[in-house]
Order: sequence, then C-alpha cells, then structure tokens
Amino acid sequence: MQFPYDTSYRDSHALLRYSPGRIAYALLVLALLAAPWLLPKYYVGEISYLFIMCVASLGLMVLVGYTGQVSLGHSAFLAIGAYVHSWMLSQGVPFALAIVLAAGITGLIGLVIGLPAIRVSGLYLAMVTLAFAILSEHVIGHWSSVTGGFNGLTVQKPVFLGLDLSSLHAFYYLCLAVLAAVLLGLVNLLRAKTGRAFMGVRDSEAAAYSLGIWVSGYKVLAFVISAAVTGLAGALLAHHVRFLTPEGFGLILSLELVLMVTIGGLGSLRGAILGAVLISMLPTFISRIKPMLPEQISKQFGLEIFVFGLVLALFVLFEPKGLNGRWIKFKAFLQTFPLYRKDMFKRGKTYMKSERYK
Repeated sequence: MQFPYDTSYRDSHALLRYSPGRIAYALLVLALLAAPWLLPKYYVGEISYLFIMCVASLGLMVLVGYTGQVSLGHSAFLAIGAYVHSWMLSQGVPFALAIVLAAGITGLIGLVIGLPAIRVSGLYLAMVTLAFAILSEHVIGHWSSVTGGFNGLTVQKPVFLGLDLSSLHAFYYLCLAVLAAVLLGLVNLLRAKTGRAFMGVRDSEAAAYSLGIWVSGYKVLAFVISAAVTGLAGALLAHHVRFLTPEGFGLILSLELVLMVTIGGLGSLRGAILGAVLISMLPTFISRIKPMLPEQISKQFGLEIFVFGLVLALFVLFEPKGLNGRWIKFKAFLQTFPLYRKDMFKRGKTYMKSERYK
C-alpha cells in the first residue's frame, strides 16, 4: 500500500513523487524513442499523427476542460496554423520561425474570436465557434491567391539547420519533441496561478469574481493559449499530409477533437492524451474490422460516425470521468490493494450549476 506523506513543502508540488512513477515514465520515454527502429514504417507514421492530435487535444483541453468554454470550431485553428505555416515556408521563411509565427498568428486570431465569444456561454458559445469554423473553411476555399483554394496547397519540406526533417524517423522525433514541450509547458502553466484561476472560472464564475479573479481576462487568455497550441499542431499536420485542402479541416475534425477531450476526461492533460490516442485509432480499427462485418453493415454510410457516437454514449453513461477517471481507479486499486473497495468511487448525483453571478 502507498499513501502520500509530505516531509517538505516541495513534496506536494513534485510531478513524480515516487520511484514507481519515475520508473514507469522513464520506460515510456525509452519505448517512444526506440519505437521508430522497432516498428514497421506504417505504424511509425500513424504514431506521428497520433502525437499531432495529442497536441491539438491538449490545446482544446485548456479551453474546455479547464475553463469550461465549449468550442466546436477548433478545426479552424488547425487549418489556420497549417496554412499560415505552409504559406510562410513558400515565402522563404525558415522552418523554426515559420512554426512559431504560425502558432502566434493563430493565437492572435483566437484573441479576436475570444473577445466577443466570452459574452456568451454554453450552447450559444458552441454555436459561435461552430459558425467560425464554417466561415473559416469558406474563406480558405475562396482565398486562392494565398491558400490555393479548393485546388489545394503543396507543403514544402521542413528543413532545420540544413537537416531535412521530412524523413519518417526525423518527423517522428520532431512531433514527439513538440508534444513533450507542449505537455511540460501546460503542466507548469496549469499548476501555477493561471491554472488555478482557470479552474476557479470553470467551477464557479460567481466565486471567482468574489475572489478578485479577472474572469473575462482569463477566459480570453484561455482562448489565446488554446488557439496557439492548436495552431502549432496544425503546422505539424501540414507536414504530415503534405497537401492541404479546405475539406481536410471540416466539422468532423472539430467533433473528433471534442470527443478526444470528453472521452479522455475533462480537466486532465493525461485525459487529453488518452482520448486522442483512442479516437485517432478508431478509424484504423473500424477499417480493420469492416471485412469481418456483414455486408449490409460494412457498406452503410456513416459507420465511423455511428461508432464515435456509440463510444461517447457508453462513456457518458458508464464512465463520465473518461479514460483518466478509469486510470485513477486502477491506480488506486494498485496503491490500496488488498484494501480496495468499489464504493471508494461511488458516483453521486450531478446537479446543474447556475451561471448567474449578479
């Protein structure tokens, strides 16, 4: 059995407090570093895409999971980051500067969208972001002088300090490094004053106001950070697909991102990664099992969307806290064995919180 026992102030702030956790994460890092040399090329490319979607999911989690602002338009931020990065590369901007500017410009657009969007909440905010995604797709499709329009835009190879990063292994390690940097940055940000303010705004705006938290400012800041991180993922996604079209950033992609943070577990960066892994692997899994299904089912249009909806419904009904909640229960089982009891995680009723603060 293992119980937290602090001997200094720093103990409660340590990321990895115990040796088993350090060993487990060290083994995970070693496995990820060795994976490109041990796995077939197809799986290496799929894992690179997984890393990119994990970055995008982390960006959306900052907004939805930590401030409670629902967004159905994050595919637009992915598209903006991808197109800005590709256009800058075509203009001769170095790769490192282009990817930073892509994230920065996407964050500025998030600021522009966030300022009016914070005036509404709930379903109305979701509709505003959905309208932004639809509008962005049309603008990209018709601004052919910059984006190539519906004919598409070819993405140039990523070159950093004379090294070509477009090879399978190099791009894998690039995506892994970006994911690690984003994850560590967000972990430290959300453990600081900013993260505590985000969670205060999410749990109760009235209480946040009473504590002197600038609610509107932190809501906008969450939009900016979320958009910038998602734009960074979009820049990497551009190199993964190598040819950009407006149809590649439709509403289905936005819904997939929402599923990632919801199924992973709202309010958890670990959940964002677990949800991204599950949802990103579902299309491949569906394509593998289609030949085993009856012909009447396998040829049905929208089978993938049906499976997404089924998975979401099952998690909402049986595990509302998502994959992260399931992981916490499994971890508690290992730490408290043999004294673990199921009623340690007995679910109580959830009541709707009032949004009134006047």
